[in-house]
Amino acid sequence: MFYIEEELKKLPKSPGVYLMKDKNDTVIYVGKAVILKNRVKQYFRKNNKTARIEKMVSLIDHFEYIVVSSEDEALILECNLIKKYRPRFNVLLKDDKTYPYIRVDVKADYPSIFMTRKLQRDGAKYFGPYANSASAKEMIAFIKERFQVRQCKKFKNQDRACLNYHIKKCLAPCMGYVTKEEYHKQIDQIMLLLDGKIDAIMKELEQEMKKASDNQEYEKAAEIRDRMQAIERVSEKQKVSNVSERNIDVIGLYQNEMTVCIEIFFVRGSKMIGREHYFFDDLKDMEEEEMLAGFIKQYYLEKQDLPNKIMLRYLLEEKETIEKWLSDKAGRKVELKSPQKGEKLKFVEMAEMNSRITLENKLKDKSDLLMELKEVLGLEELPLKIESFDISNIAGNFIVAGMCVAQNGVIKKNLSRRFKIKTVFGQDDPKCMEEVVSRRLKHSLDKPDGGFGKLPDLILADGGITQIRAIQSALRENGLASKIPVFGMIKDDKHATRALINEQRKEFEISEKLFHFITNLQDEVHKTAIEYHRKVRDKEMTKSKLDTISGIGDKKRAELLKKFGSVKKIKEASVEEIAEVKGINLRLAEKIKKEL
Repeated sequence: MFYIEEELKKLPKSPGVYLMKDKNDTVIYVGKAVILKNRVKQYFRKNNKTARIEKMVSLIDHFEYIVVSSEDEALILECNLIKKYRPRFNVLLKDDKTYPYIRVDVKADYPSIFMTRKLQRDGAKYFGPYANSASAKEMIAFIKERFQVRQCKKFKNQDRACLNYHIKKCLAPCMGYVTKEEYHKQIDQIMLLLDGKIDAIMKELEQEMKKASDNQEYEKAAEIRDRMQAIERVSEKQKVSNVSERNIDVIGLYQNEMTVCIEIFFVRGSKMIGREHYFFDDLKDMEEEEMLAGFIKQYYLEKQDLPNKIMLRYLLEEKETIEKWLSDKAGRKVELKSPQKGEKLKFVEMAEMNSRITLENKLKDKSDLLMELKEVLGLEELPLKIESFDISNIAGNFIVAGMCVAQNGVIKKNLSRRFKIKTVFGQDDPKCMEEVVSRRLKHSLDKPDGGFGKLPDLILADGGITQIRAIQSALRENGLASKIPVFGMIKDDKHATRALINEQRKEFEISEKLFHFITNLQDEVHKTAIEYHRKVRDKEMTKSKLDTISGIGDKKRAELLKKFGSVKKIKEASVEEIAEVKGINLRLAEKIKKEL
């Protein structure tokens, strides 16, 4: 038994990481502390806590902690444990994608240039990250168009030059038409371009153009002129504001009552090369500084190409620790900056403005979708909370149900629920549906603030008329007749969502966007039901004969199998031998022997 007050007394006055766990031994929160004893105790003291922390503390059944030697070690361990356990009360970064870079193998005699998502310590030069592969490919295409670099993947000597040489897109190093020094000269120019050092490359090209002109190589001079003009255009396209910093990330945050959006700009060589945004739900009681700290720690955990500076609105409490961690990781100084004025503050404000616009656009899309659903179905209220139900069984065996929830137009997997059918025996899906929906409604009627939350604004059944009528019967049984609209999601012969239908068999035409939403909802509730069905079926199929004997629980069954090894050997044992097992008396031993 874990007694929290007793365990609090045992906490050391050392830095470390703590893991809060619920009664199912699930990690619900991971945090770090300079002094574990002081930090963990705060959660269980009567002080002003946010609703989110109050909720978390109410679910804590026990906790664990890991002592480390420094706050730096605690921060790294915290990041890794959050990534491993993905606790529900931490800021969770769901996007694990790797960003594209442009790789230049400067150690090769005749380097090639290509896109990669894997950074390696191989002596090559990497430029990026780019926000998406399209941006990186566009830059590579520009380089291949304006510079005569080799485009073959495997370099080897040839008997004759390829087409790229003849159309002046390659200097044909495979034929020995260019020296290593001459080839590397244009590679150096390309790296200046990728590094944003436009002034240097333009100066160098201008000298080349003048030299070619003086030597009356007018065609070559024209080619260099065209290249300079193209570089100016691509440079202008990348510019944002008049930011003087060369290698920074800028983070902006905006939140409303439901969702947080964090926008990050990548600035390399004084130019913005891309941006990304991330959405987080259920963080409304978390301070913005805490959100940003949690985001930064997760986002940069596995990043190799780190900026020199990270700019954001707030001075973080963990600023020095995070800076040291990032600097050690980068092998150079990395700073967190909170500008108060000038161009840098304007750039942070621009990131914040973009995060607001991104979030508002997202919500507008969802709002438009729900408004369409309201108008198409003739609903009185906007269906902010939609619930869907599905029954799963095999020939009336292992009958279960799944429930899926869409909140504000977004499917919330954490609100999904699973049910075992308790009152229906045999295959009768409508009766099963009636039981499940009735049980679900009672949860909200008895405990409006419980795990099921408020009643839905709309119920969608995975089926047709019979399922609709079964749900309506459950509504009448709970005094909610005509208060919650019900529609069915019907499928075609290929088991794909075809339309929405009401009790009068009227089908409703919907837009492609709404059709996509309904399909996702139907797929999700079907997946929830079928996965639970498989779990119940597999458990029943592998159930031991001991499970059918009253008086034998998990502990006694485990002790019996520990001593005898199998049900067969228990069956062969004498009553006296069975009674020797911990927790088994003579009377129960006789019962076990008789049942087996």
